[in-house]
Amino acid sequence: MPPGAAGRTTTWLIAGCVVLAVAAYLSLAIGVIPIPVHEMFSPDERQWLLLRTTRLPRMIAILLSGAALAVAGLIMQRITQNSFVSPSTSGTVEAAVLGVLIATLALPGLSLLAKMGFAIVVSIAGTAGFLTILQHIRYSDPIVVALVGIMYGGVLSAITVFIAYQRDLLQLLEIWTTGSFSAVLAGQYEPLYLVLAVGIIGYLFADRFTVVGMGKEFATGLGVSYDVILRVGLIVVSVMAAVVVVVVGVIPFLGLIVPNVVSMFFGDHVRRTLPITALAGAGFVLVCDVVGRIIRFPYEIPVATIAGVIGAVVFIWLILRASRRPGATR
Repeated sequence: MPPGAAGRTTTWLIAGCVVLAVAAYLSLAIGVIPIPVHEMFSPDERQWLLLRTTRLPRMIAILLSGAALAVAGLIMQRITQNSFVSPSTSGTVEAAVLGVLIATLALPGLSLLAKMGFAIVVSIAGTAGFLTILQHIRYSDPIVVALVGIMYGGVLSAITVFIAYQRDLLQLLEIWTTGSFSAVLAGQYEPLYLVLAVGIIGYLFADRFTVVGMGKEFATGLGVSYDVILRVGLIVVSVMAAVVVVVVGVIPFLGLIVPNVVSMFFGDHVRRTLPITALAGAGFVLVCDVVGRIIRFPYEIPVATIAGVIGAVVFIWLILRASRRPGATR
């Protein structure tokens, strides 16, 4: 790490933690029934009921979802050697939505966990399909690959919408295609804790993901099983994305923009940047949620809408930035 880089990293981390703490307080305090800061640590009975039933579960779900999708994007970008690949530009989230829809139609009595398992399997298959396409693309330009991924996801999304239209389930489909935390309650968000276990696995394999990101020949030369690590990364990414989609819905661009911004400041080493990326993803979604709750108070704008607007602007900026450096890849 260059001289002074450690100090800058510490400064950014402290600033990020401060923003996260402020956003966390606002997330707990804002609502039709506000909770002042001086009452947050000594709430009365009604306030405590509100906190433990809705606001604490909502905040935890936001943090877990944001961290999971950001880390999933980081791992996917490294194993594909492409900074424009993410769960939302590779068909991963679209496959997860298709999976949960099929599970709902075929076996409507399935529990949430069972539907989640089905969505994970379809998500893995969908992501594997994208990686297969990726191996046969003649052009290695990151933007071209991202566009192919978006088109691939569009095909999966079209199939999902067609099935939902045929079964008159378009309204139900919105639950999974529009990420929102307004309906999160105690007893409904707990499956999200699965992403913590998967995130630990991702961290344990972080160095191998970094090596795989340098190419198959390089990884093999260092004694790393390229195909095995690629499959591990595929499973980690698919599980994280599918769990978030089933519980809270799709949050666009998160897994794309957060890892890219983090890598600009902290580099590409997965073990070093994974915790920072998780923190940044959690903070990003938390801020989007607070903004969505303030703009039309007491009504809410879904997190997916706010994240989509911000993410689209950042995505365009990233494309323009990459176009000024022809041939540059990460």
